[in-house]
Amino acid sequence: MILEPLTPLSQLQDTMHIPAEQDLKNIIETLLFVADTPLSTDRIKSIVPADTKEIKDVLFLLAREYEERKGGFLLFEVAGGYQIRTRPEYAEWIKKLVQPNPLRMSKAALETLTIIAYKQPIIRSEIEHIRGVDSGGILRMLLELKLIRVLGRKEIPGRPLIYSTTKRFLEIFGLRDLKDLPTPEEIKGLVNPPISESQHPDQLPLIVTEDPESVPKDTLINENEKINLT
Repeated sequence: MILEPLTPLSQLQDTMHIPAEQDLKNIIETLLFVADTPLSTDRIKSIVPADTKEIKDVLFLLAREYEERKGGFLLFEVAGGYQIRTRPEYAEWIKKLVQPNPLRMSKAALETLTIIAYKQPIIRSEIEHIRGVDSGGILRMLLELKLIRVLGRKEIPGRPLIYSTTKRFLEIFGLRDLKDLPTPEEIKGLVNPPISESQHPDQLPLIVTEDPESVPKDTLINENEKINLT
């Protein structure tokens, strides 16, 4: 018995029938509804047999429909993709049903994250020069929270790790990309914001600051440690 080679996914998609506009809209809306992270147009394109313009047209149409309907949710452009999110004005009702786990961060961690966000790409010694204290343990914590990632190593003596923020950072702070970064003063205002100032009630409270004594002791990052690069 001779087995025929499998058809590559890209060729299979080319042979698939492109649905009518209404069907395409329903398909994309379904994908947005079930996705737990923002979907980029490229990600949608890898699933749906439609070109980028058609996908963007559908996303625009959905966003307009949600806005005009004045229902319980909206379509947000965030972290390089699109995501269905609840309206801020219904945050109190959501909190009666869902008790989200707040993101635990110390003031020192928030300070370090702010430095990385505005100075990236940046190495540890540059962070510590600005803060004036050792930041190894805080960097480890931010890596574990997937708010920062390692880009690689800087080609200088010692080849230190280079840090930058992640898509998760953009998603949590409701940013489309790094160009949307607020001022440092606005970032401080995001710590336990009032509901009326929240961008996304599903994330309330966005950040809970902890007592300085609870900050993990700074330790060096071992080169042999497995570091999540997501």
